[in-house]
Amino acid sequence: MNRHGHHVAIVVSTLLLAACNSEQPPTAPEEPAEGKRSIFRPEFQVEPIDSLSPPESLETRIIFPDGAELSQEARAELATVLASPQVTGGGAIVLRGHSDSGGSDDANMRASRARAEAVRDWLVENGVEASRISVIAFGEQNPAAPNALPDGSPNEEGRLANRRVEIEVYTAEQPAEVEKPTLAESLATETEDEDGEPSEETQ
Repeated sequence: MNRHGHHVAIVVSTLLLAACNSEQPPTAPEEPAEGKRSIFRPEFQVEPIDSLSPPESLETRIIFPDGAELSQEARAELATVLASPQVTGGGAIVLRGHSDSGGSDDANMRASRARAEAVRDWLVENGVEASRISVIAFGEQNPAAPNALPDGSPNEEGRLANRRVEIEVYTAEQPAEVEKPTLAESLATETEDEDGEPSEETQ
């Protein structure tokens, strides 16, 4: 083979080798032995957003089987409320008294207030400052259950559920949302101011 032919053979061989090398798939980068790492450094991890949200207010209710007397179950529930973080933290307390529809509007308003005041008195007797507590009477205005059955007869189970005090205890960071007295409540208050202490009702 002459020199020219030898030179051509070298060029062809070089091109073939280059073509073979270009067809090989690129190799994937090797994973680190200890596995993938987060782009965040551990010392800069923050708390989840849920844990930063403010604590919620406490809501519960006390049922009155008869009149405005606190039952054993009611006192046990109030003891749980008394030990709650919301109460021990100094938050405002709103007591909303309710009645069933078994009496007159005035009698039901007095009964609902008497129940709320019974809860207030128990809390005060057990160390809660009276200035933290707001009492609101609603009478029969906001039933939790129907007072009558479809045939018009009294719904005793529903009426029992309506004879209640709804308790809401706010956290120290929350402003208490206290409703203004209703017209019926204002009229009942004026009547009591004229007549003296309200009579005990079982509505």
